[in-house]
Amino acid sequence: MSKGFLGIIALVIVVFVAIFALSGHKTANAPSGNKSSNGSALTQHIEGQGKSGVTVVEYGDYECPYCGAAYPVMKQVVTDMNEQIKFQFRNYPLTQIHQNAFAGARAAEAASLQGKFWQMHDTLYDNQDPNGKTGWVASSDPLDQYFVGFARQIGLNVNQFKTDFNSTKVNDAINADQAEGNKLKIQGTPTFYINGKQTDLPYSSGAAAVEKVIQTAINNKTQAN
Repeated sequence: MSKGFLGIIALVIVVFVAIFALSGHKTANAPSGNKSSNGSALTQHIEGQGKSGVTVVEYGDYECPYCGAAYPVMKQVVTDMNEQIKFQFRNYPLTQIHQNAFAGARAAEAASLQGKFWQMHDTLYDNQDPNGKTGWVASSDPLDQYFVGFARQIGLNVNQFKTDFNSTKVNDAINADQAEGNKLKIQGTPTFYINGKQTDLPYSSGAAAVEKVIQTAINNKTQAN
């Protein structure tokens, strides 16, 4: 066997190793599509038509005051850019510091089983006390004191909602999102990704500032294509 032939084989091996390493790096640093790192199904709550091919993902906590501040801004962004982008929300309740964050996620996921995720998502944020002193975020029994009322307000079957709220299915959905967030090493909420790349969105500066960042991503994607 010639040295030249051996050199070609070595080169091929090096190329395959490099491709494998690069693809592995990409997977570790971007939100996955449908499954968490432990194989459970991730939630798929998406708004917008996404004609530009750009998807914005938020990992959020319903009790987090920063998420509460980002909520109306992102709602406006989705309204303004509905044709261009997809917006996806995933659960990342910070249970160590927010006593009812997981319960809030349960309420939204239970509502989703009746096709009304976004209605509950919005109601939770509309009724959030950012100071954590009143309302559902401070309640010792948020289900019966608040969430049942929210369920009636948005037209859910209340008995079914209460059953689903306490179900393994809802619990597993939240845990799958949270496991994916842990895999991504998310440090706080809200955390945003644009097409798999973690991106700081200046929501404190308003919808126009956020839309500018997203539009840049759309322009870059268009140029790349």
